[in-house]
Amino acid sequence: MRMALGARAADIVRDVLGRGARDAAIGIAVGLVLASALAQALRGLLLDVGPFDPLTHGAVVVFLVGVCLLASYVPARRATTVDPLAALREE
Repeated sequence: MRMALGARAADIVRDVLGRGARDAAIGIAVGLVLASALAQALRGLLLDVGPFDPLTHGAVVVFLVGVCLLASYVPARRATTVDPLAALREE
């Protein structure tokens, strides 16, 4: 719809990736707080890893950010290939 109104494909991709990154950041922040609380409660079950191990938390954050950005990029890229006139006719 936005492309039919004059938006470029790069603008669409940037907007969708920005929204995906924002949602990922909120989810990761909440997840880190909950993971820290849960790790403290399950301290006895953790083997060779402390409850606040920065390497483990950092690796999980990097992995999740990558997955979220990829999950946002694929539909955004597909949306840019749709013919704007066809999209307006469908709406």
